[in-house]
Amino acid sequence: MASTGKEKYWKYSLGILILLLGWVIIKELWMFVNGLLGAFTIFVMVRRQMIYLTEKKKMNHVLATILILFEVAAVITVPLYFMIRALLGKVQNIDMDISSLQKMIENLEIQLRQRFGYDLFSSENLTTATGYISTVIQYLISQMSSMVVTVVVLIFLLYFILLNFRTIEQYFYELLPFSPENRKNITSEVYVMVRSNAIGIPLLAIIQGLIAYIGYLIFGVPSALLFGFLTCFSTIIPIVGTGIVWVPIVVYLMMVGDWTNAIGLGAFCAIILTNIDNVIRFILQKKLADTHPLITVFGVIFGLSVFGFWGIIFGPLLLSIFFLLVKMFKTEYLDKGNM
Repeated sequence: MASTGKEKYWKYSLGILILLLGWVIIKELWMFVNGLLGAFTIFVMVRRQMIYLTEKKKMNHVLATILILFEVAAVITVPLYFMIRALLGKVQNIDMDISSLQKMIENLEIQLRQRFGYDLFSSENLTTATGYISTVIQYLISQMSSMVVTVVVLIFLLYFILLNFRTIEQYFYELLPFSPENRKNITSEVYVMVRSNAIGIPLLAIIQGLIAYIGYLIFGVPSALLFGFLTCFSTIIPIVGTGIVWVPIVVYLMMVGDWTNAIGLGAFCAIILTNIDNVIRFILQKKLADTHPLITVFGVIFGLSVFGFWGIIFGPLLLSIFFLLVKMFKTEYLDKGNM
């Protein structure tokens, strides 16, 4: 009995020590979590290629890893280069008539003062605007530096994950405290969810951006391509979504007196663009991972608040794993009466 009690003491002490050290490590390295999540996402996408190169074609692991890293870099940077080039071309071609812009702002200020008694250019508003602009600039600078760190960490981790992916997979697989069948289920769920979101979310953004671009062209929105790109990126924002782009455009058209196009664009976006967003999102999730729509919506909201950008993938994943664990607990213990 004494020996058994001592073994339990050491076992629980070791468990508590592991949890404490793990909590400290995660807390201090949390700033690098986006790089880790990004590396894991890309690994899931290229895992089959790595298996094909190293196990079927018998290619050297280092050579295969470097080859895939170059492929990943090309897939990300080439479209990004052409997109930035197209956007810069549109921005450079915009007719920057300063006098017309100044006149429009002055007319807006006069209308606000006459109708609502609101002084747009009061000292208080100017001070607030200056502080807001300063905060935004500081935020953008910090985000750019954070992005550089994330990319470096992502490439570094992805290299070592690809180099030793079989060993890493086996290690984490053996750590899972489940039966072999449940281990297989949960690892399959992780891979399917990550792959479905990594494919589905960009595909949704592209489709919705194209539909918005068509609408902007039909209703005479200036720089339709530029706003189409912005709409494409706004699809990852939960609840608000594309409305953060097209609502200000509708307001602008109203301000310049183009009521016909303003009403037409508003109706087009509210009826077609918004519903297409929901329909395509749910169809893609059901086709690729058979995920319930509510898990997708609330998972994205939860994920963005915890993980930032990568939360659009790992938020729904965590919710799916949670419900899978509940199902496993019910099957293993409640239904069998092993409590």
